[in-house]
Amino acid sequence: MNVRTRFAPSPTGYLHIGGARTALFSWLYARKTGGVFILRIEDTDRERSTQESVDAILQGMDWLGLEHDEGPFYQTHRFDRYKEVIQQLLDSGHAYRCYCSREELEQMREAQMARKEKPRYDGRCFGREDAPEGVEPVIRFRNPQDGAVEFDDLVRGKITVSNKELDDLIIARSDGTPTYNLTVVVDDIDMNVTHVIRGDDHINNTPRQINIMRALGFDPPKFAHVPMILGADGQRLSKRHGAVSVMQYRDDGYTPQALLNYLVRLGWSNGDQEIFSREEMVSLFSLEGINRSPSAFNADKLLWLNQHYIKTLPVEELERQLQWHLQAQNLSVRRRSALADVINAQRERAKTLVEMVAISRYFYEDFDSYDEQAAKKQFKADTAAHLQVVHDELVGIVEWKGEPIHAAIHSACEKLGVKLGKVGPPLRIATTGGASSPSLEITLELIGRERTLERICHAISFIGSTMMAD
Repeated sequence: MNVRTRFAPSPTGYLHIGGARTALFSWLYARKTGGVFILRIEDTDRERSTQESVDAILQGMDWLGLEHDEGPFYQTHRFDRYKEVIQQLLDSGHAYRCYCSREELEQMREAQMARKEKPRYDGRCFGREDAPEGVEPVIRFRNPQDGAVEFDDLVRGKITVSNKELDDLIIARSDGTPTYNLTVVVDDIDMNVTHVIRGDDHINNTPRQINIMRALGFDPPKFAHVPMILGADGQRLSKRHGAVSVMQYRDDGYTPQALLNYLVRLGWSNGDQEIFSREEMVSLFSLEGINRSPSAFNADKLLWLNQHYIKTLPVEELERQLQWHLQAQNLSVRRRSALADVINAQRERAKTLVEMVAISRYFYEDFDSYDEQAAKKQFKADTAAHLQVVHDELVGIVEWKGEPIHAAIHSACEKLGVKLGKVGPPLRIATTGGASSPSLEITLELIGRERTLERICHAISFIGSTMMAD
């Protein structure tokens, strides 16, 4: 069998964590089996579907690197095909026109509930020959009245639903537009989908879709219903738990590698392994490894993974990803320290790419003030004199590299008769504006000779004026 999977989001909002995980599992299964991954945009809800949402979905898929082999296909481009299938179902007796008003349906529902019955359409319009004047009917699928729908879910195992539990669902609205359960069946038939991997919130739709598919003369695909994602409090995942747009994670400084690694472990496992390369995800993934129970979203775990990838990704890849953040934070890195060198200096210190840009600004831009708390602690009466000696030692360096810079700072300490702890912290504040940076020799090398010496001179003047004011 040539495996064909699909990801079929509705463009009524952004691509969120749950959708991204479904897309990833479908993509991985196609790649693992040498199959085809299809992207389909289910945009028949014209009132809620927007081009902005379509763009957000496509952008999210692209950022995650989940490239599709076919598509994107848009359901709104296939209305003629759905109309043809609806007529086919009418002609074969598997569908009928329903003229019931909202009031009639509500009365039916209230009567069933009064009898303690499950509310469902009772099929009263099936076989109806009179057509009330001026009423545009809906089209209902005539669900089998006897027997049961049984299928082997690749995650949950055997599932059986009695046909008596299923009513005659609407497959076309009164304006002629098709509904979800009809379009998804037609699309899966026409696109030869073999495996449907989706959230278990669709599990109630599956028996209905199987019956429609069989009425059209086709065997259903295999289904794998993935459990939902919960927040840490055990409630359904929402915005307050982190259920935001996938692109929000990009904006917040996460790498796609970290998010994919996190998503693959959110409901799937391969022993105790936590870190997966893209290649390992493909080679190790299996539908049998998907857990049956819901998964809990853990923001701390995602941040830990992100820090791991910032530490370990090739510098060229981080440099590429940082470009968006540099632009977002309005930081120009041209004609100054090589970005790759700054990344290597800072990658152990940053948990996100946003943080990496923020803590690296002093390499590329001068600053107007010092960290107030750090300056108050380190800038004392003798600090200006100490910095002057450091300045004079640094001036004599022939090659502005880490080793000579290190030697010059220690030489200044020896001349002053003090330990590095007396000189290093104020020197760091003088050259970076704050109390935190990589080692001084690396920091000063990347800042550059001219800017380092200028900043030391500025700090000396600042300390002098501060001491006079006091």
